[in-house]
Amino acid sequence: MRAFFLVLLLAAPVMAQDMAFLRPHAIVEEQVLRVQDLWDNPGARGAATLGAAPAPGRRMVIEAAQLSAIARSYGVNWRAMSQNDRVVVERPGRALPRAEVEALLREEFSRFGLEPESEIEITGWAAPLVPVASLHQVTLEGAALENPGSRFAATLVVMADGMATQRLRITGRAVPTTPVVVATRRLGLGEIIRTADAREMRVRSERVRPGVANRLDQVVGQEARRPMAVEGMFALADLGPPSMVARNQPVTLFLDAPGITLTAAGRALESAPRDAMVPVMNLASRAVLEGQVIGPGRVRVALGSVPTRQP
Repeated sequence: MRAFFLVLLLAAPVMAQDMAFLRPHAIVEEQVLRVQDLWDNPGARGAATLGAAPAPGRRMVIEAAQLSAIARSYGVNWRAMSQNDRVVVERPGRALPRAEVEALLREEFSRFGLEPESEIEITGWAAPLVPVASLHQVTLEGAALENPGSRFAATLVVMADGMATQRLRITGRAVPTTPVVVATRRLGLGEIIRTADAREMRVRSERVRPGVANRLDQVVGQEARRPMAVEGMFALADLGPPSMVARNQPVTLFLDAPGITLTAAGRALESAPRDAMVPVMNLASRAVLEGQVIGPGRVRVALGSVPTRQP
């Protein structure tokens, strides 16, 4: 009897070495599923192929009964401990970049007269997945565009090493865009717009009102005639040359008459740029006259002008 137990004790390490251990969660990179993906130490037939692996980004669950059948068929030294034994097989996937598909559609539809800068809107976009480490290629089949800027439809063909070719039907709109200039920060009334305060971008043409600036040189150096929010579009009507005089600013009045020019102290009643007409008060006579801005803090008034109002 002692000899029998001694044999069992000596055989136990050998049996443990031959035992396979189930992997509850298996990550596979290949297109096929192998025995060794399900167990550690599966035995001599561990490299045998069981079938197709899940598609990239997908998973499958192998339950205890199926695992037991695989173990018997491939000589794996494993036995299910309960009906809850299972393996979740998962295959990582890499999402196909949407920008790549949009560029492909834009290039394809340029043959139909689509503007290169049009915005591509794909209805219900769900990115197809490809194997993580593989190279991929995408093409289009049966692409059709109703009219530039209207509805389109096409079949997206996705090919990559380690997966079956995917064909996906995609639809959407190709929307023309327009260049505009927008504010990069909040701007107050009367601020002079600097280069860092504005940037060019493209937006859908359907969102652009007439009279909006579309070049930086139309905006930089101008004065804001109304407050601007961040990303607000600059309307040309809301811009103007920088003011040479500000409201309530002391100014020098140049009173012109034939053959003579006099100077007097005055005060501007409104802001105005160079060459614009502005109401000013002669501080000596308290008369309010119209004068032309000729420089910073300087206003020319023709003698004989009729006062516009009295304070």
